Amino acid sequence: MNTFDKIRSFCRKFRILLGIVLIAVGFYTGIIWFYLGVIPLVAGIADFCPLCIISKKCTPKNLEEKESKE
Repeated sequence: MNTFDKIRSFCRKFRILLGIVLIAVGFYTGIIWFYLGVIPLVAGIADFCPLCIISKKCTPKNLEEKESKE
């Protein structure tokens, strides 16, 4: 597990938490802009890592499985 994979595992939890907090704040205050918290929430649940796409150094789990089978 390289450094980027460690960041990715932390980042997923952070995105989920950030999404929930933003949605809760939006619900509490009534400001619609906070409902954009759905974006990091869905990205965290789907295990989508923008850092991985930009850096191309950490690989998604499904690619690791494919490489190990070959």
